[in-house]
Amino acid sequence: MNTMDRRDTLLGARGLTDARDWLLNADEPLAELQARCGGRVPGPLAIPELLDLVRQGRRMGLRIAREFSAFDGEALVSGFARIHPAAADEDSRVSGGCEVLVENWQRSIPPAPDSRAFAERLDAIDRATAEVSARLDARQRVQVLSALAPDAMSLQQASYASPGQVWSDMVSLQGIAHHQPLHWRLLDGAACRLAGSQRHWRVRLIPLGADPQAPAGFELLLIADEPLTADVAGAGIGDSEEATPTRLIGSALTPVLRQPVARIIANAETIRARLAGPLRDEYSDYAGTIASAGQHLAAMLDDLADLEVVETPGFATAHEPVDLADAARRAAGILGVRAQNRDIRLIVNGEHGTVVAIAEFRRVLQILINLIGNAIAYSPGGSTVTIAAETASTGEVAVSVADVGPGVTPEQALRIFEKFERLGRDSDGGKDKGSGLGLYISRRLAEAMQGSLSVEAAPGGGALFRLQLPAA
Repeated sequence: MNTMDRRDTLLGARGLTDARDWLLNADEPLAELQARCGGRVPGPLAIPELLDLVRQGRRMGLRIAREFSAFDGEALVSGFARIHPAAADEDSRVSGGCEVLVENWQRSIPPAPDSRAFAERLDAIDRATAEVSARLDARQRVQVLSALAPDAMSLQQASYASPGQVWSDMVSLQGIAHHQPLHWRLLDGAACRLAGSQRHWRVRLIPLGADPQAPAGFELLLIADEPLTADVAGAGIGDSEEATPTRLIGSALTPVLRQPVARIIANAETIRARLAGPLRDEYSDYAGTIASAGQHLAAMLDDLADLEVVETPGFATAHEPVDLADAARRAAGILGVRAQNRDIRLIVNGEHGTVVAIAEFRRVLQILINLIGNAIAYSPGGSTVTIAAETASTGEVAVSVADVGPGVTPEQALRIFEKFERLGRDSDGGKDKGSGLGLYISRRLAEAMQGSLSVEAAPGGGALFRLQLPAA
C-alpha cells in the first residue's frame, strides 16, 4: 500500500485531566500524541484540539461528544472524542477535571499539498518579507525598483541613475562565478550583498506571464537574512537639521518596525496556508486575519514614512521626461493580480510617446498605483477601471483613473484630499479603507511636480481622478 494512503486504526484511547487541564494519565496512543505535541504525562494538555474540548466540558459541566483531528508532526490523527467532566472524589487532583475518551482512533499520512498552491504561498511569504522589490523585463533589466530599508537605498539610487540596467550588475552575487546572462532559475534563491549594507540578502525571481519557460518579465525580491538593527535604521538622523521628534516615526521607527511586522505576516501566511501541516479551518481563518492586519499595519508604516517626506521643508522632486501612457501601463501591470482577484478589468488608453510630462517617474508611478488601487477597492466585482493618458485643454498633460463605484458627492470632493480622510465612501464588503493618507500624499506629490490632482464624477457614475502635469 502506498505510504501516502496508509491509515492505522485503533479502538480508542483514554486519559484523565484535572481542574488545571493537566493530563494526569493516558493510554499509550494519547500519551504519544501528547509527547509529539510537546507535552508530557503528567503535564499541561498540549493537544490544542483536545484542550479546547476539555475546557468547554469543564467550564460548562456538560458532556461533549465530537469529532476531532490533530497533527502530530508527521501524520494526521483523527477520532471521535468524548469529554466527561469528572465528579468530585477523594483525590483532590482529579476534582474538577475531565475523563477523555477517543474512539475510532486513526492515524494517517496526509496527502502532499498541491505543488502550485504551495509555491504561490511561498511567493506570498517572500513578498511580505522583501525589503527590496522590482519589476524586470524579459531580459532582467530593471524597470521599477523600490527599496524599503535604509541600507538598500544606494541600490535604489543606482537604479534611478542608470535606468535599464540588468539587476545582477547592481549587486554582488555570492557563490556564482559565471557571468551574465544566466538563466533565471540559476539566480532564483542565490545569495547576494548590497553596497552599503552589512546584511546578507537572498534573491527571489518570480516569472511573469503565462509561460514560465519564456517569461514576459520578472518580479525581483531581495530578502534580508538578518533583521534591521536600530543603529542602521537611524544612522545619520541625529546629525540632520531636520531630525525633529516628529520626523522620527518614519526615519527611525518605521524601518525598525517593518522587519518584525513582515515576519508576523510571513508566519501568519505560513499558518493560514497549512504549510506546517493540517489545521482546523477556524485557526486558518484566524491566521488569515492576522496576516491582513499585519499588511494593513505595514501599509500604514509606509504611509507615515511618505508623509514625513512630503511635509519636509524644501521637499522637491526630480525633473525628467515621463511617458504617462507607459507609467499608466506599468502601474496597471503591478496591480493586475489584485484586479484579477476581484474580476475587475483594467483598460489603459494612450499611445507611447504621445503624452509626455516633466515630472519624476517614481512619484508619478506612486500616485497612479494609489489611484488605481483605490479604484479597484471601491469598484464592484466584474466592472472596469479605465486609465487614460491625454493632453489637457490647458496645454498640460494628464492621466485619469475612472471607476464605476459609488462615486463621491460634491461635499466629499472638498475634503477627500485632506489628511486622514478615508475617502468618505463605503468600501466593498466593509473592508478597512486604509490610513487615509494616500490621497493626501498623492496631491502633495503632484503639487511638488508643479501639477495638480483633482476628482470629479465619472461619466456613467463612479469617480474620476485626474493627475495634471506640465508638458515636456
